[in-house]
Amino acid sequence: MYFLTPIKISRGLASGDFMIYILNMSVRSIKFENGEYYHIYNRGTDKRKIFGDKNDIWRFIKGVLIFNRLNPIGSIREELGENLISRGKASGDFKELVDLSGELVEFVCFCLNLNHYHFLVKQVSDDGISKFMHRLGTGYTGYFNEKNKRSGALFQGKFKAVHIESNEQLLYTSAYVNLNDKIHGINDDDKELVFSSWNEYLGKNKTVNICKGKNMILGQYGNLGEYKEFAESVAESTKDLKKEKIIQNDYLE
Repeated sequence: MYFLTPIKISRGLASGDFMIYILNMSVRSIKFENGEYYHIYNRGTDKRKIFGDKNDIWRFIKGVLIFNRLNPIGSIREELGENLISRGKASGDFKELVDLSGELVEFVCFCLNLNHYHFLVKQVSDDGISKFMHRLGTGYTGYFNEKNKRSGALFQGKFKAVHIESNEQLLYTSAYVNLNDKIHGINDDDKELVFSSWNEYLGKNKTVNICKGKNMILGQYGNLGEYKEFAESVAESTKDLKKEKIIQNDYLE
């Protein structure tokens, strides 16, 4: 498992100094508890791409919505009554997928990149994170393997998790996750295969609102512009630290 070591960064930012949290290796197990925040992430096995086109992105998002329920379902195909494998449409209409009966986790923010993903979530139901991630990983792997006529694992082992231990760490992680694609410098050809909650924070996403917990972040700033400035400063400084090879670990790849 991993733990976080903070280092203070001061680069004349308008938003002031902040902490960069660097992952270090540690044999440390995490017991997920209700009401606590966690940074969840994983990548494709052998760093392979896990999203090949927009249909894959929308299928993954549908999984995020449908599998985040107290009452389990058999499969997305059964739930929607359609063959998502053969004629999965890159549709952004997710309103019919929202289940008001209760959730396993509450999303604060997320980012889907070419070969990995990041979630910042709060567990709101007993064993919620483990149940949700098992359903999501199993469901998407089955879809991806059938679509691409492959077999075996898609993700690099069990998902990784970091317990958020302070408000400062929560704010930093929200910026890191929201703008993760900017930190990695995704090129223009691949940008259509990136999807994050950043537009949801900015009020530009009209198709689906996944992050019910975003007010925990935005409520700490006087206005949206202040958080935007903070998040962009964090992303830029973290990107610079990667270039300077101050940060080097799998967490950022």
